[in-house]
Amino acid sequence: MERRICMSVLTITKENFESEVLKSKKPVLLDFWATWCGPCRMVSPVVDEIAGEMHDIKVGKINVDEQHELAAKFKVMSIPTLVVMKEGKVVQSSVGAKPKASILDMLNA
Repeated sequence: MERRICMSVLTITKENFESEVLKSKKPVLLDFWATWCGPCRMVSPVVDEIAGEMHDIKVGKINVDEQHELAAKFKVMSIPTLVVMKEGKVVQSSVGAKPKASILDMLNA
């Protein structure tokens, strides 16, 4: 089970951002995070769970310590930051730890 969930979450980098996010036919949930961030560790398993359950979306994680350019592009000042993109455009975003229901609401808005 764990392996399937991990495989459905993409690691987004500046190298694959255009192909995986901007050109995605599906809505994309992006999780901006860092290893040292406590709230990120709370949100991460929820994001993994959503990725395993919802096959009509793409889920990607962006490590802000490794992907400075993407963090700057999205003006990420605090983490975790969750961003929903559709057709290459930001349609929802939120900062801070959120319960699963709130993240699902972002995806359905």
